[in-house]
Amino acid sequence: MLNPRLASRYAKSLIDIAIEQNSLEETLKDMQLIEAICQQNREFVAMMRSPIIKGDKKNAITDAIFHDRVSVLTIKFIKLLINKGREQNLDEIATAFIAQYRFNKKIRMVKLTTAAPVDSSVVDTLKAKLSAAFEGSSIQIESAVDPELLGGFILDMGDKQLDASVLRDLNDIRKQFSKNLYVPQF
Repeated sequence: MLNPRLASRYAKSLIDIAIEQNSLEETLKDMQLIEAICQQNREFVAMMRSPIIKGDKKNAITDAIFHDRVSVLTIKFIKLLINKGREQNLDEIATAFIAQYRFNKKIRMVKLTTAAPVDSSVVDTLKAKLSAAFEGSSIQIESAVDPELLGGFILDMGDKQLDASVLRDLNDIRKQFSKNLYVPQF
């Protein structure tokens, strides 16, 4: 992140205005769209961060991209960022907005990485156990597949990680054999 404090402040302000105008859910969808565009199109991010491209050109480009796709509040917010010279932080602000929304609504994001795809019953069971462990929170699980794990799973939740993969077990065994604790030293 270029400026997390700035992104957090702008995101908080946008949340406050969206709540005031009863358009928080709509603004969330807009910010998710902006985040997706920024992740998929690095040229858009480079254009927004470019000091060579003038604000009126950036306004025209963002109007062309977001016209009829986002709310009036979001369009006005993007124009405000451009007018204030903060448009280079648009992707960070969108990410901060989504994170603050989840925090306010007590939504916990969990990433489940497995060696092979898992069926919905496993995901539902995991969601139930996590919901019981974190009472009052809503759990959203994002599944990913990484064949290098060989088996087991990795569970990422915020800054915590539970690694119960076969790959980690094999690496632990490899470390034990490399130390060779069972052979007496001469």
